[in-house]
Amino acid sequence: MRTIITFLIVFGVLVIVHEFGHFFFAKRSGILVREFSIGMGPKLIAHMGKDGTTYTLRLLPIGGYVRMAGLEDEETELSPGMPLSVELTAENEVRRINVSKKVQLPNSIPMELISADLVDDLTIKGYVNGDESQETIYKVQHDATVIEESGTEVRIAPRDVQFQSAKLGARIMTNFAGPMNNFILTIVLFIALAFLQGGVADFQTNQIGTVQAGSPAAAAGLKDHDTIIAVDGEKISSWDDLTSNVTKKPGEKLSVTIEQNGKQKTVQLTPKSVKSNGQKVGQIGVTPYLKTGFLDKVVGGLTQSWELTKNIFSALGSLFSGFSLDKLGGPVMMYQMSAEASRAGFKNVIYLMAVLSVNLGIVNLLPVPAFDGGKILLNLIEGIRGKPLDPDKEGLITMVGFGFIMLLMILVTWNDIQRFFF
Repeated sequence: MRTIITFLIVFGVLVIVHEFGHFFFAKRSGILVREFSIGMGPKLIAHMGKDGTTYTLRLLPIGGYVRMAGLEDEETELSPGMPLSVELTAENEVRRINVSKKVQLPNSIPMELISADLVDDLTIKGYVNGDESQETIYKVQHDATVIEESGTEVRIAPRDVQFQSAKLGARIMTNFAGPMNNFILTIVLFIALAFLQGGVADFQTNQIGTVQAGSPAAAAGLKDHDTIIAVDGEKISSWDDLTSNVTKKPGEKLSVTIEQNGKQKTVQLTPKSVKSNGQKVGQIGVTPYLKTGFLDKVVGGLTQSWELTKNIFSALGSLFSGFSLDKLGGPVMMYQMSAEASRAGFKNVIYLMAVLSVNLGIVNLLPVPAFDGGKILLNLIEGIRGKPLDPDKEGLITMVGFGFIMLLMILVTWNDIQRFFF
């Protein structure tokens, strides 16, 4: 249960932060956000704000989404012959259209739909009260709403508030804002982690931080904040120097020169042999020295975010030189990582969330149709051409990209299941 809760919190926070980026910049760009949902699946609670956005809470706590006006797959389907009802203002203008059988509008007028234009003309035509001898046309208010078949009420999407009506730069920023929020979250989490740990690791010094009780280092007499001068006669000037000399000699006796209380001495210790990534490595039970200044913690959080970003790009590059599903991970791997983090404690959960957040941001910026990076690429092509791509062609490109991503996700998930459970 603890693992499930950890997984849902981590995954939920990452997706909601991502979607909030799209939401915030869409609103700033004049794009109508018809719905902001927390969770997926059946609706539990819905509230329409004064800003025209319907805020919903859904049953499955696995992320969320933003519905922006004008995107092809976000339009409410109104087809000829459809039974519906309309609620009118005192001026005989439509302010609500109800196509749901789950919701009844008092004082509404039943209508069989002939046609509707909720984008340009803002009109709806149909037979009122079953009278097919006369067609009735109503003007639809610019801010009118539609109660969809699911019972969710959302604003209609006139052309001036649709995504494509916004300036090109605003659309690029709206698409970029989701990954950007993930990068910001990563930085915030690493800075918070530095404060929770009491400092940030300094890998450029040969001074150690703490010595773990019962470790080979403790048995040899090492103490917190000692300085490692040399290992087997080889000079040590950084944490990397120390780890490279220790990890490659599991179970081998080492001669370690240290500085303790201003005096140098040489001790003998034998690194413990442990398995890491399928290989035996040596560990002596010490942690890196921590820099504890306020600015050190902030800069350390930024630096750690940058180093992690570089590592992820390096890992992505390795996919082109030698592709393997084992280099990728999906929801199953996230669940396994959540299980390990939840057992290790709160700080590890924060670290996991930071790592996954920057991964989500970078992957979403890949120039693949259906990803934010693919959308930005299409925006840039539009800027170069001076006109947008044909909507049908853009839809086809997006559909192909989405199909590729879904196929890859299925393969990755199956591979993860085999790795972790068989």
